[in-house]
Amino acid sequence: MPNADNDSVRKSFALFILLVTTSLLLTPPYASAYMVKYKEDYYKLFHVHYQQLPDDCIENIYWLEQAVKADFANPLYAKAKIRDEKDWEKYRYLFMMHLNLKLIEQHMRLGRVYDHQVARFYDAPWKDVYLDELKKAKSCYETALVYWKEAKVWAEKANVARFNFLFLTDIQGWEDERERIGNGKLNYEKILNREITRVQTVIDDFTAMESTDY
Repeated sequence: MPNADNDSVRKSFALFILLVTTSLLLTPPYASAYMVKYKEDYYKLFHVHYQQLPDDCIENIYWLEQAVKADFANPLYAKAKIRDEKDWEKYRYLFMMHLNLKLIEQHMRLGRVYDHQVARFYDAPWKDVYLDELKKAKSCYETALVYWKEAKVWAEKANVARFNFLFLTDIQGWEDERERIGNGKLNYEKILNREITRVQTVIDDFTAMESTDY
């Protein structure tokens, strides 16, 4: 996670990686019929939990980041029908855009776990706990902002004139995301900056409290 500065999230993330690595080492070769190698493979491991706990978000962030770094599978195994090189080019741009959008969503979900909307006077005795959690939330939102910049770059690549009237209908949801970014209806920068500013205000309110008053 770029620029992440909260220790507990990093520790949980490191523990998850350790568990995954250990599991792979202990799995006998004949049981490993499916090799996770390409973006499409890692994306299959991403899933939204009904109840999104911190470890669930961290797990999803791990798989999505691996997907971002991995190579694309052969066009025959793409998540959309690829007819020619032009389809293939747009598919790659849309996939990268979509992965970054999902990383934003997961960081926002993780941030909300630690977020607090207001600093109440009677919470003063536990202000250090609240401050720690609020800083984690702010870090998650700031990290999501980095992914938003990446998502916009890929959306712009998929929005150039040569792709006019070219729609990959098998991934219509991704096409819709591209269109919403292009027309400004999807703007995570505005949302995230608002959340970062709000969290900083709550942090300032807690910092100003005297924990010995109550």
